[in-house]
Amino acid sequence: MSKFQSGKIFIGTSLLALALGVFMGCLAALQFVVPGFFEILPFFKSRPLHVSLVISWIFMCAIGGVYYYLPRYHNLPLFSPKLVAVHYWIFVGTGLAILGSYVAGRFGGREYWEFPPILAIPIIVSWVLFAVNYFKTVFRKKGKWPVYLWMWGTGIFFFLYTFLEANLWVFSYFGDNIVREITIQWKAYGALVGSWNMLVYGTAIFLMERISGNPKVGTSKMAYALFFLGLVNLMFGWAHHTYLVPSAPWIRYFAYAVSMTELLILARIIWNWKSTLDTARKFKHLMSYQFLLASEFWIFLNLVLALLISVPALNLFTHGTHITVAHSMGSTIGINTMILLGSVFFICRESTTKKLKLKGVKMGLWLTNGALLTFWISLILAGYTKARLSTGSDLSFQQIMHEVAPYLMVFTIAGIGLFLGIAMIVSSALPKLFAKEGEE
Repeated sequence: MSKFQSGKIFIGTSLLALALGVFMGCLAALQFVVPGFFEILPFFKSRPLHVSLVISWIFMCAIGGVYYYLPRYHNLPLFSPKLVAVHYWIFVGTGLAILGSYVAGRFGGREYWEFPPILAIPIIVSWVLFAVNYFKTVFRKKGKWPVYLWMWGTGIFFFLYTFLEANLWVFSYFGDNIVREITIQWKAYGALVGSWNMLVYGTAIFLMERISGNPKVGTSKMAYALFFLGLVNLMFGWAHHTYLVPSAPWIRYFAYAVSMTELLILARIIWNWKSTLDTARKFKHLMSYQFLLASEFWIFLNLVLALLISVPALNLFTHGTHITVAHSMGSTIGINTMILLGSVFFICRESTTKKLKLKGVKMGLWLTNGALLTFWISLILAGYTKARLSTGSDLSFQQIMHEVAPYLMVFTIAGIGLFLGIAMIVSSALPKLFAKEGEE
């Protein structure tokens, strides 16, 4: 693989994982509201398939961007292109083994990592290879590093750390003590999200720097403030997940304060950046620009929701309901996926001198965000209804779920619309990503 093609193969594969992952999410939603639907692949299999594929999308697309951008824009040839190929095939091979284990009904892990724990070993190996290649490459750069190089490196290091931590349950000292295991699991998962946020937010800063043509974007005080807050959030932001286990209250409040400030600064950076762009630059990278604007919209919505559920009394009321799922989907699809799709279309634009045909992408963007908004609101209403009836009525669980069912039906229909929008974007991106110079 060439130094540029190596990044594209990761990104192309990640787009397929995104489309399949959203499809599996639709299947799981249908099975949740229509018992017995498509029993060949039941809910307990389709749900982890959905989760693993979407997580793979985030990591693979971010990794592909790193591999593509370093040699092309920083004149830093990758330390070992062969390691990139090995990394790719280990990643894909392990991913297929994980999907196969779910289809076969072979589990054994924990939340997010429900596959047999033996498969964690090649994942660790692949990330060690990525870390070696990345740091051996960027350590050759002289002068001041733009903030996204620090963010990418931090994301790589902390993924390895938190992934190892998430698998401590295999040792009896952790696995045999429920309080210890739950605390460490939630700590690891919160930090895991922080690691991919580092990779994704670093990509966002890179895109804003390149689209604007202003290198100060990546070295500004605001950008470094985002990095350091993100680092603190990665190390301590997990604490707001642990209301149900013994911990000092100040830790939880501190965690929420940090995580909210991180989103505010990212929103501020995007707001300032878009106000400095001239019309020519906006239109040259129109789709990347619009995907970043979409992420700003979702940062605002998720920030409002996160502030509400950060109140301890409300958190006890809402935690574990569909409101938590709404917050997660708003972050994963609304923020992370929009930024990464902006990266995909930046690469598509830079790979050809011809004008890109973007009608299908624009329609897909509007359909995706419209469906996601409906999806998000229906989950909040479902979660509110369930929490209210669970604490303020004598209804049975079955009766409560009957009251929640209309919202879940809307959520399912919106999910199908979301899949159609994503499918339009992916089907438009793949041929553009691998088109030869001068082709559409």
